[in-house]
Amino acid sequence: MKCPYCGNDNTRVIDSRPADDNASIRRRRICDDCNKRFTTYEKVETIPLIIIKKDNNRETYDRAKIESGLIRACHKRPVSAAQITKLVDDVENEITQMEEKEIPSEVVGELVMNKLKNLDEVAYVRFASVYREFKDVNTFMDELKAMLR
Repeated sequence: MKCPYCGNDNTRVIDSRPADDNASIRRRRICDDCNKRFTTYEKVETIPLIIIKKDNNRETYDRAKIESGLIRACHKRPVSAAQITKLVDDVENEITQMEEKEIPSEVVGELVMNKLKNLDEVAYVRFASVYREFKDVNTFMDELKAMLR
């Protein structure tokens, strides 16, 4: 591993420990030349996941897109950043367990909405109104009535 300070290739691992609920390994390293310490993370390399959009375009999976949508939906709601992160982690785990290389965006959206409904109903309705592209108040009311049943 190359030292980020001096660029030397001679570095040693001085400590290793699990990180991210055993999904990665955190390593403390020291450079043999400049004696500075730095941290690296080792994760399992995965095959890139492709999301098939509603218009049949394909793009690589981007965790940040889900997070930003959830942050907007949960704005001024009693939902912590840790809860949002856990929700996204749970969705990613379910997607990974499907063992598919390409997944329709509808599948991802439904997973997010099902988990969000249990977390905060107002945030769920906000997310659903954008995701399902509610056209008018009647569509909105239909979704609310379905929730109340």
